[in-house]
Amino acid sequence: MHDLRQIRDNPQAFDDGLKKRGLAPMSETVIARDAELRALLVRLQTAQARRNEASKLIGQAKAKKDEAQAQTLMAEVAGLKDEIQKGEEEERRLQAAVNDFLATIPNIPAADVPVGADEAANVEIRRWGEKPNFDFTPKEHFDLGEALGQMDFEAAARMSGARFVVLKSKLARLERAIAQFMLDLHTEQARENNPSERIEIGGYTEVSPPLLVRDHALFGTNQLPKFEDDLFFAKPGSSSENIGRYGLVPTAEVPLTNLVREQIVDEKLLPMRLTAFTPCFRAEAGAAGRDTRGMIRLHQFSKVELVSITTADQSEAEHERMTVCAQEVLKRLNLHHRVIVLSTGDMGFGAKKTYDIEVWLPGQDAFREISSCSNCGDFQARRMSARYKAQGEKNTRFVHTLNGSGLAVGRTLVAVLENYQQADGSVLVPEALRPYMGGLDRITA
Repeated sequence: MHDLRQIRDNPQAFDDGLKKRGLAPMSETVIARDAELRALLVRLQTAQARRNEASKLIGQAKAKKDEAQAQTLMAEVAGLKDEIQKGEEEERRLQAAVNDFLATIPNIPAADVPVGADEAANVEIRRWGEKPNFDFTPKEHFDLGEALGQMDFEAAARMSGARFVVLKSKLARLERAIAQFMLDLHTEQARENNPSERIEIGGYTEVSPPLLVRDHALFGTNQLPKFEDDLFFAKPGSSSENIGRYGLVPTAEVPLTNLVREQIVDEKLLPMRLTAFTPCFRAEAGAAGRDTRGMIRLHQFSKVELVSITTADQSEAEHERMTVCAQEVLKRLNLHHRVIVLSTGDMGFGAKKTYDIEVWLPGQDAFREISSCSNCGDFQARRMSARYKAQGEKNTRFVHTLNGSGLAVGRTLVAVLENYQQADGSVLVPEALRPYMGGLDRITA
């Protein structure tokens, strides 16, 4: 959500930010709607003040036994009561209209985000590792998994339809191992990753959150109203008709970030770093025809999420730290990858800046996204009324929120299969995962 005061004070900066996203100016519309609401509030305050004054005069007129004056004032008070009641109804309508309009406007990009219409304008900022060399033509993950007899899309389709998968035996254990490895890495006591980088990693607090959330939680992290078609909603049974609508989490970002919803956090607790391993559910409404085979784009998938709640001064450094933490997973698994900064046209609705981490998939001969780490500034905090109290200050400030995949577990499994495949169809288990696989070093049919 945007700050109305900032839009009123600097409408040109607001429109310039929208222009970077390829959008038309909107400040004039926002200010006009806000002005109509503010004018109504002034009229209501004037009417309420006159009503209070007239009520006192009624008592004075009756004390003087001036019944005519008292009747005139009582009629005026009754009229003001009706006027105020109608005005309050109009106030609610106008306030909702302003809020609904603001809720459809994306976050303003940070000044250093590359400007462009789409992913073609994204900028690579670093790479790590080397592409694996094969003396055979590498296969894609679904061919490998099906040949191993441990990845079954047909069985999943019979019970759930397209974009689902059943993992069996060692591949099911590998998925669990990857998630456990990520959680252990992220929750270890913060330590320096590399003396030259001087960025600590780890130190996240593990959370086991609800997988069903209310509309207001989805609104807070900007899934609603814009991305309703990408969500799954649970319909309560007939005995629970009054429960209302629940959404299945599209990512653990939703419950983790909403932990500070309508809270005033002590500044001493910031930055607050949280992580969770959960199933995620997405309708993929905007992905028709894309990645229809395999595990890249499923309706149900697992992910380890990273969320940080910070002050404004901390958020940029925390964004860099979060991205390094996500990268560290791929480094420990010795997977070639790159980091890119998304352009204004490719960036998510709620982000002011986003780094994507793309892992190399030999079977596709391409880099594919495995993590997005976004700094949302105070955009989500305004939607959630999440604040913190700065030391020595009476007023509160909005927190800054950040989120990132640390990592998508299914896509990490895909990367392991494709990068560690052998000519005989078996797959080596990365050394970092072997302790989680009971020492197993190779997956075979």
